[in-house]
Amino acid sequence: MPPATLDPRTPVLVGAGQVTSRPDGLEDALDPIALMAEAVERAAADAKLSGVPAADVVRVVSLLSWRYGDPAHFLAERLGLSPREIAVTTPGGNSPQMLVNEAALEIQRGQLDLAILAGGEAWRTRMRARKAGVTLTWPKLPDDAPPARVIGHELAMSSPDEMARGIVMPVQVYPMFETAVRAAKGAEPDEHLVAVSELWSRFSVVAAGNPYAWSQQARTAEEIRTPGPTNRMIGLPYPKLMNSNNDVDQAAALLMCSVERARSLGIPEDRWVFPHAGADCHEHPFVSNRWSLADTPAIRAGGRTVLELAGVGIDDIEVVDLYSCFPSAVQLGAAALGLPLDGQLTRTGGLSFAGGPWNNYVMHAIATVMADLRERPGAKGLVWANGGYVTKHSFGVYATEPASAGFGHASPQDEVDAGPARVFAVPADAAGPAVVEAYTVMHDREGRPETGIAACLLADERRAWGMTSDADAVAVLCEGEWVGRSVTLDADGALHV
Repeated sequence: MPPATLDPRTPVLVGAGQVTSRPDGLEDALDPIALMAEAVERAAADAKLSGVPAADVVRVVSLLSWRYGDPAHFLAERLGLSPREIAVTTPGGNSPQMLVNEAALEIQRGQLDLAILAGGEAWRTRMRARKAGVTLTWPKLPDDAPPARVIGHELAMSSPDEMARGIVMPVQVYPMFETAVRAAKGAEPDEHLVAVSELWSRFSVVAAGNPYAWSQQARTAEEIRTPGPTNRMIGLPYPKLMNSNNDVDQAAALLMCSVERARSLGIPEDRWVFPHAGADCHEHPFVSNRWSLADTPAIRAGGRTVLELAGVGIDDIEVVDLYSCFPSAVQLGAAALGLPLDGQLTRTGGLSFAGGPWNNYVMHAIATVMADLRERPGAKGLVWANGGYVTKHSFGVYATEPASAGFGHASPQDEVDAGPARVFAVPADAAGPAVVEAYTVMHDREGRPETGIAACLLADERRAWGMTSDADAVAVLCEGEWVGRSVTLDADGALHV
């Protein structure tokens, strides 16, 4: 139990709510604001409050399934609140943890007393409406309405050269990370695929026990790695079940306040979960400039920073949730943080099975970790959030006991920025021999191989992209291991294997 002499400005999470909605049709479907409002009401009930309390701020994670103009405005209005600030985040899966870090600092400084943090998506409903030719009538602010306050730093995560080649989707980039990780381990493709599918099978088992998971079906490793009619190949080596599932209607919300406000509201102390420390940083923004596609220096630096601020080592952490959009993300995160792959790495089941509501997955992770910690007083939890292509990172350490030195936060960005970066060679300067560093083959919706994409290294260590849609070349890329093999690039960036 927290001491009575605890600093009244200590930040504490007091309530968490999650919503997973599976409407039968479009008529009974909820828009993202309605989903968020229900999540906030559940968070208030979780804090043992009779209703949603007055908040200083309402902050919403950037969403994709509807352009409200200012989603926090509509959420506050629906909840009947008049906060002094409403805001939305920049895009990125790091945003929920970043919001917690930001609110914790402001509460500790005396700048606010109670914050409502929420996020939600109705992507499944949006896509069903599009398929049915139905125009949704969800609310929007007028085009000339003043812009919402934005929290977070805008960070371009795709270079002009990447965009020109159409390398702009996670389903393209994360499979390439997978091949780089595989090669760095010295594993054979088939051997590595088995290990990765076993990892994902363990995640599905966790999701099967998560009442808020989108898919509560435990899957075998063989089922996950074997392409088929319901598990088509998307980006080699990932069939559908190894990809984040954004086809969901989900929302989550957190109530966060000062200890002083928690006590004045009469929130039982057995509901309190304290953020001990946070850290935020990012890799070199463009994948083209990363030194290695099998290493993540910013995760390593950010993880070390947050653990040092919390006064713990990684072995002291008992509850872990790593961002898990694709298997390569989990492997990169676990390696950088010093966690074994056969250990406990998810509390929700991950984005493939628990659900991947675009930027808001981590709010579900924090809510789940809160529940776990309440059941394990004295244990410490770690959440790693990720945005982009393992680009933007946010970390949080939590416990039911307050931190002895208060909430700590820092960014090791200067250290990361000082690390080595590769020079990118434009196609005209990259023509000639090269060596494959990482690759994938994108498949069409029928599961047929369509386009090969390869990150290549030149003799002078510059990186270049190569692409091919030649049927024979694409078929060859689907066989065996191509990392480390010699290829040829044309002056237009065409890849010849």
